[in-house]
This record gives sequence, structure tokens and C-alpha cells, in this order.
Amino acid sequence: MMQVPPRFLPLPRMALFATAATTPFLLLGLGVWAGGGWVWLGLGYMAGLTALLDRLTPWVAPDAPEGAEFPAADRLLALIGTAHLLAFPLAVWAIAGDSGLPLWARIALFLGFGQLFGQVSNPAAHELIHRGDRRVFRLGMAVYVTLLNGHHTSAHRLVHHRHVATPEDPNSARDDESFYQFLPRAYFGSFRAGLRAETARWKQTGGLNPYVIYVAGGLACLGLGAVLAGWAGLFVWLLLAGYATAQLMLSDYVQHYGLRRRLLPDGRPEPVGPRHSWNAPHWFSSGVMLNAPRHSDHHAHPARPYPALRLPEPDEAPWLPYSLPVCGAIALMPRRWRRMMKPRLAHWQAAPTHDDQAGVTGA
Repeated sequence: MMQVPPRFLPLPRMALFATAATTPFLLLGLGVWAGGGWVWLGLGYMAGLTALLDRLTPWVAPDAPEGAEFPAADRLLALIGTAHLLAFPLAVWAIAGDSGLPLWARIALFLGFGQLFGQVSNPAAHELIHRGDRRVFRLGMAVYVTLLNGHHTSAHRLVHHRHVATPEDPNSARDDESFYQFLPRAYFGSFRAGLRAETARWKQTGGLNPYVIYVAGGLACLGLGAVLAGWAGLFVWLLLAGYATAQLMLSDYVQHYGLRRRLLPDGRPEPVGPRHSWNAPHWFSSGVMLNAPRHSDHHAHPARPYPALRLPEPDEAPWLPYSLPVCGAIALMPRRWRRMMKPRLAHWQAAPTHDDQAGVTGA
């Protein structure tokens, strides 16, 4: 089993998140403005530097003290969310419009911005929709709408957190299911499941069903793409949103792959616990992704701010063998992924739960 890295991160917690998550916006923005080497720096930051720093410097951020508060955490989320709303149309114009950039730069910007929106904007929006402030929540919803994934705002909170690691959750990957099988099932399944949940709430409370906003907002975004660069702009908006959303689906696939909650004697699934999410301790990818790899604690405490998320011990929760982005890349190769995960998954499928140890028999 993977062990806790021996060295603790010597940087202030919020400084890591602020630097790691905002730098690619700056580099890729400079790439749009100046072209040349800035384009490669932005792409290289997202595509290679994160994995390299995780591997070369095996630090891990220590857990924050219980009850610690981080007043700057939501401000950073708001900054990232606002930067995303500005950067997405800029990226579409630079790639598809009259930006004067050569073809190689447009391709590199597509890959760089796609990974930025997939690996930074998505985690930021995820945190925003878990905040109690309605203005902050709506900002997260707006980010997801630009990614043509507005329904994730509802499906994640109302379906995934309730049904995670059960067959009722479209975003919990099954054992031996490839990512390519999981992707359409998760995207369209979460759309339908979220719609059912919101429709049930709408019948009780009235008002506007948020799915109207999700669909109308997505169409408006595609219209903005057409305004920016014609049919090419609409097509690039669609591709860029699809690329970023596929990375969110890839994170869901990796973080819950094959893990299942056992059924209690009354037929209900056991409570969600640390053993129902895969975790990773790697310092820099955790900084870029706002501690998303500390996934077990997020499911245990959805409202806990991301700097305070705690890393479970490797004997109480599953740990990935590599960082989350690297495992995501391996998951694109189904045979290698299954070979790597099979013994690790078997360990957690066979390990007794707390209820088992107390005499409750799982089904």
C-alpha cells in the first residue's frame, strides 16, 4: 500500500492554492495576447508541470486543525470563477476567430485552455455550488453552464452525494467498466437523475425549475460563440466545453471506480464512509485542483472549505497509486487501468466495514 509522503509542504496553504490555480490563467492569457512561447508555457503548465512537480517533490499538505477557518478561500473561488467566465469566450475567439494566431498556436491553446477549464474551473465550480451564499452558488452554476454542464449543479448535490457508490448514482463507475462506457452513461444519466430530483422539488416549492436556466444558458453560450467567430466559434465552444466536461467525468470515474456501499439488513445502503472514494495526497495537483483529490473527506463534510479537507490514512480509505491527473491519463487505457486497479480494488471489496466488525452482515 502507498504510504504517506515523508515531507510536509513548507508553503502557506492558501498561497499554494492561489499560485497553483491562477497561474495557468495568466500564462494562457499571455499566450492569446503575445503568442509564441507563452502558448507553450501555458500548455506545458497544465499538461506536464503538475505531474512533474508531484513526482519530483513528494510533499503533502498537513491536515488543517479541526474547525480551522479560511476567510480567503471563497474569495479565491470567486476570482477563479470570474476569471473562467472571462477566459472562456476569450479562448473561443482566440482559437476560432480573427486572432491572427497560427494554426499550431490555436491547437496548443485549445489543449491548454481545455485542461485549464477541466482541471481548475471544474473544481472551483464544484466548491462554489457547495457554498451557502446564493451569489457564490450562482457563480458556480454559471461556470457549469458555460461548460454546457449546468445540470451538474443539481445532479451533484441532489443525486451524487446522496447515492454515491450505489447503482442509483450515474457518476459512480462500476467495476470493470471502461471510461468510454462510463462517460455517456454518467453525463446523460446525471442529466436525467438531476431533472427528476429538481422536478420533485419544483412540485413542492414552485418557482423556476433550474433546468430552464441550464438549457437556455447553454444555448445562449453557443450563440455567443457564433457571435464571436461564426459557426467556427459555435463549434469550438462545443468542443472546448466537451473536452473540459470529459475531464470532470474522468475525475468522477477515477475517484469512485468500483467502490460500492454494502446493503444493510433493511435493504438500505450503508452510510457513506472514507472507503467509498479514492484519494491522493500529491501536493501540487491538490493545489491546482483545490484539494479535490481529498475526496473521502469532501463526501463526509460537503460544506467543509477545500483548504480544510483532511487526508484519510491509507488503511482507512483507498489511495490511488499516482496523482489524480496521472491516474486519469492511465484510465484512458482501459486494459492498463484495470490491471493496475484490480488488486487495489479487491483489497477494499474484501476489507470488513465498521458495521461488519460490529456484527452487521452486508449483502
